[in-house]
Amino acid sequence: MAQNDELACVYAALILADDSVTVTSEKLSTILKAAGVSVEPYWPGLFAKALEGVNVKDLITKVGSSAGAAPAAGGGAAAAPAGGDAPAAEDKKEEKKEESEESDDDMGFGLFD
Repeated sequence: MAQNDELACVYAALILADDSVTVTSEKLSTILKAAGVSVEPYWPGLFAKALEGVNVKDLITKVGSSAGAAPAAGGGAAAAPAGGDAPAAEDKKEEKKEESEESDDDMGFGLFD
């Protein structure tokens, strides 16, 4: 039930932000009442406090842009080493994998023994 209350308040806050209206508990309650959704009375107040002084549109665009930028930066860093450095890095990774596999054998038992 609480999950539905949260979701309803999120949608109400997005509606207000889309109309460039300040998010307040009264306005959230009004939208929820107009939609015929009943929520616990504390939810609109919590959302209003959480979004106080926050531009919801900027928040949404920043979250989306930072999530998309992280993989691009990771891909660029992986492509940066020159041809001579790449095989050395791969050899080190393979050595680490082999060491971790051997450490399980050193304990005298394996996962499926």
